[in-house]
Amino acid sequence: MSELRLEHVTVRFGRATAVDDVSLTVPSGQIVGLVGESGSGKSTLARAIVGLAKPQAGRILLDGVPVPVRGRNRPVQMVFQDPYSSLDPRMTIGESVAEAMGPGVTAAGRRAEVGRLLELVHLDPARARSRPAQLSGGQRQRVALARALAARPQVVVADEITSALDVSIQGAVLNLVCELQRELGLSVLFISHNLAVVRYVAGRVAVMREGRIVENGPTAQVLGAPTHEYTQALLAAVPGRRSPGTPPSPELSGRNSS
Repeated sequence: MSELRLEHVTVRFGRATAVDDVSLTVPSGQIVGLVGESGSGKSTLARAIVGLAKPQAGRILLDGVPVPVRGRNRPVQMVFQDPYSSLDPRMTIGESVAEAMGPGVTAAGRRAEVGRLLELVHLDPARARSRPAQLSGGQRQRVALARALAARPQVVVADEITSALDVSIQGAVLNLVCELQRELGLSVLFISHNLAVVRYVAGRVAVMREGRIVENGPTAQVLGAPTHEYTQALLAAVPGRRSPGTPPSPELSGRNSS
């Protein structure tokens, strides 16, 4: 288990500042939610953490050491929003998962590890021979999780991983994330615009607006009794808002059907 810490991170694109002096900690073995409207800078911050966007200022540390952003086995892995585009359609599921593994593993060892990882995300190991087009959206997102885990990361950044899925299967994926975090002791930064989703999975939550963190703390506190007007506005905009502190109850659909 490892702690991810961001210190005064700023990301600019030309004159536009997408992430503005952000400091945030993902404690070891915990899920931290990051919420905000589209364009608030959440995904840019995620891309900076895994080296896909270059910060102009600040530090991104893993257990006090700068996060390496090059090499095959990076300790921070990202799961992207769209399972339809994050997997190479020309590769089998097994090939996609195995590609993320480190060197020095035999062919038999890779096949065994692929099977183990697919079972870990509640997919039949026989799916290793399938191609992405043969899977549902929920199954593809499970494969994306398995692929991220193949690199044996210490931290996973999950960027809107349920927003492209049908509502009927979102709950199963959320439950899987919670299960994997408990079983593997992962530290997870879970990014979403959906407050109910974040309330369900995260023990702590940070609220992002126009590139800045405007509120940060335990989920029950931030979403139950928000102090910043922006957080209050986000909560007020939720249709059929529940009483503070009441989580949704996503249904767990079949293990291999979604």
